[in-house]
Amino acid sequence: MQTHHILVVDDDAQIRRMLRRCFEDEGYRVSESSDGDNIEATLRAGTDLVTLDLNLGRADGLAVARRIRQVSDVPIIMITGKGDMIDRIVGLEIGADDYIAKPFHLREVLARIRSVLRRSTGSASPAAANSVIRFDGFVLDPARRSLTGPEGADIALTSGEFDLLALFCRHAHAVLDRDRIMDLLKGHDWSPNDRSIDNQVARLRKLIEADTRNPQIIKTVRGAGYSFTPRNLG
Repeated sequence: MQTHHILVVDDDAQIRRMLRRCFEDEGYRVSESSDGDNIEATLRAGTDLVTLDLNLGRADGLAVARRIRQVSDVPIIMITGKGDMIDRIVGLEIGADDYIAKPFHLREVLARIRSVLRRSTGSASPAAANSVIRFDGFVLDPARRSLTGPEGADIALTSGEFDLLALFCRHAHAVLDRDRIMDLLKGHDWSPNDRSIDNQVARLRKLIEADTRNPQIIKTVRGAGYSFTPRNLG
């Protein structure tokens, strides 16, 4: 029986009821919010994943996502309109882990929830079996699923960003295109036009590069993909 706790944030009561029924049938515990008010208290009480509709009526879904990221690295799955590409990209840049476009099928929602939860708990991450990884003053700890900076401070990563960085560490100096990265990051239901890899790379660069305009750790190989090239790796 699943014991994960999911918070459903949606201003449509019918959708909330539908998702609650679906999730509870799968054994998840479910809480609801129509607009994200008091969401911090729910997160502090223990939440494993948030589904967040970006179109909340009077509330701003992106603003809610930012509030979540200020207090928690809980996985976020955004629910967006089919044509809301800009909001989708901004949401991924803020730190959402995945998105689902309306109209959606409940089986797709469940598949993406299972995938994100597997990544966030580390049960599907090959890096979990590895020892601590050090590069250029950073420390990546698979057991804690954490990244520590050169000054010793913890750096917040979403589950997707952690898995991508761990993947780069395991394939240092190799050139990986987006298709290869998607293939190696199993457990995610990628779509042919999925740009979340590029957004996650951009976010990682902001966290670990001295100059994002001239990245030296995660380099772009024109026409070929990305290459992880730290000065020191151990």
